[in-house]
Amino acid sequence: MTTRGAPGSCNPLLVGVDTGGTFTDFVAFDGEHLRVAKIASTPSAPERAVTDGLGRLAIVETNLVHGSTVATNALLEGHHAVTAYVTNEGLTDVLTIGRQARQELYALEPAPRKIPVASELCLAVDQRSDAYGREVTPLGEASLAALRQRLAELEPEAVAINLLYSFFDDRAERRLAEALAPDYFVSRSSAVLAEYKEYERGITTWINASLGPRVGRYLDRLRSAVGEFSVMHSAAGTMSVARARERAVDMLLSGPAAGLVGARFVGRLADRERLLTFDMGGTSTDVALIDGDIPLTSNGEIGGFPVAVPMVDMHTLGAGGGSLARVDAGGLLAVGPSSAGADPGPACYGRGGTEATVTDANMVLGRLPASTRLGGEAALDLAAAQKAIDSVAQQLGTDRMAAAEGVLAVVNEAMAGGLRVMSVQRGEDPRERTLLCFGGAGGLHVCALADTLGMTRAMVPVHAGVLSALGMLVARRSREMSRSVLEAASTLSDSQIDAWLENLRTQGEAELRAEGVEASAITASASLDMRYQGQSAALNISWWDMAQAQTDFHAAHERQNGHRLDEPVEIVTVRMSLAGPELALALPQRAESSESVDAEERVAVHGCEDRVPVYARDTLPAGWRTDGPAIVRDAVATIWLAPGWACETDAYGNLLLTSLRNQSTVG
Repeated sequence: MTTRGAPGSCNPLLVGVDTGGTFTDFVAFDGEHLRVAKIASTPSAPERAVTDGLGRLAIVETNLVHGSTVATNALLEGHHAVTAYVTNEGLTDVLTIGRQARQELYALEPAPRKIPVASELCLAVDQRSDAYGREVTPLGEASLAALRQRLAELEPEAVAINLLYSFFDDRAERRLAEALAPDYFVSRSSAVLAEYKEYERGITTWINASLGPRVGRYLDRLRSAVGEFSVMHSAAGTMSVARARERAVDMLLSGPAAGLVGARFVGRLADRERLLTFDMGGTSTDVALIDGDIPLTSNGEIGGFPVAVPMVDMHTLGAGGGSLARVDAGGLLAVGPSSAGADPGPACYGRGGTEATVTDANMVLGRLPASTRLGGEAALDLAAAQKAIDSVAQQLGTDRMAAAEGVLAVVNEAMAGGLRVMSVQRGEDPRERTLLCFGGAGGLHVCALADTLGMTRAMVPVHAGVLSALGMLVARRSREMSRSVLEAASTLSDSQIDAWLENLRTQGEAELRAEGVEASAITASASLDMRYQGQSAALNISWWDMAQAQTDFHAAHERQNGHRLDEPVEIVTVRMSLAGPELALALPQRAESSESVDAEERVAVHGCEDRVPVYARDTLPAGWRTDGPAIVRDAVATIWLAPGWACETDAYGNLLLTSLRNQSTVG
């Protein structure tokens, strides 16, 4: 099997592949038609699920875009390479000390913090620069020789280099990297994150180094199986395999980032650009806000570690279709974050799972009909789901249906809490937005979550069960470039800012051109991280000129914090975002029809007096409308339209949901 070209080229077949913890999703586009597939992931060898899925779709030659959880799972599970951390003398304990922020403020015996790098692997060299990047003590040959000798004794697989103020002058880090690269996988902070804050820069560089060998081996195995391909990165764009091998840290949110690209794409088709999104898969749920553009953050956190490279701004919680239900020591029902994963999966998958999951609860209640085929193919096992829920019911001292309802109530409240974090806690009224759900499990919970938040509009996009894979088809090749400058705005001219930004632009354009993007097709936007002098937090402001940037900063500070200060403004970091062209992906449209649509079947759903119709989504014409209760399903997802909700299909097959109960609550 071979692949060729870069995203945006006119090749016969473009395929997006999203490898999740439970399922691996596929969307193939031949220029006119889409084909989708969903198969079980193979966590022990993720590339096997990719090749199996391509074989199932009979794809031989393709332009492949891939998103993977390999980097994320390795970080969360601690399966990373033994990595040495090299820094300046006197600073070897920076990663251990961290920010001294206690997670449990009032606990008398707090749980010990996770130490990223063992003390014996934290090594020092005698180099030192001052706060302006001017070298005070050059890197000595004796110090370099001693470092190499110590590394030979420790035998790490990777080395992370993080020297003070290397974002101003990276020559010492480059010298170290050149000396060590023949023997180790090396990451230097000046290449991974050329920004201030030595702790965050150090952790991010260590993550990149420690994940690099494992991620690189996976990418190499996949490349030998399918040929060249592109990789989705955490800032909602794509990069080459060569880049991904060097920048494993940029893959931590590759799948979720693609989901937001897909959500923005289908939202625009439906003329709904102010979105509150939730992506509910088998293992976790990701929540985000979209206002036309996809917001990025440099203050992310994964697995308890700060990750300061740009990534999509979202909130993740351990709630998915495979989340396990249990009764804790106090007799209370809890759901997640543990998951049944892909193997064995929920009990109803019939693969040997015995513990109750959210999917089992939906099936027991009838919202996931017993006739549904897993991934469009494998039969589900209702008896196994009932037995699993019965186990929870017995521990709670209640009946089967009450236990299943309890499982859904607990997981829905957890997800509603995540939606509030991204909306209410940021001063955004969710009732003014459309709740857009995707992921294999999202459609079964969308009405309940919208009701909880008082929202009247929701949307289940076409191909919602594989929307992250669809997003990969329209993601642009991109780069996020940055450099900390730490200068008072009053001392800087527009020309100085422009010069810094031009250097970033030149570097980013060279990288994109090397990956096949035409220079004339690259677009760029500049911004500054700004703050009042003395503050630690900065706001990102679009760059036009210094006067406008300061005006915009004062307004943004007042909007976010309720006040502005009469204090000098500081420019912390300059940023340049660059991207190649978008793929002109035209989804097929459906014709309208005045003929009624027959239900595939009618099923019993707990809480509904009459049997509920089940519709095949592929048969629904544009303009089709029905009131709940109803069930709509396709090959990769099922949607529960609850009583009190109406549904209408648009020209692309998106399901536009409207509450019949809460409309009076929103002006």
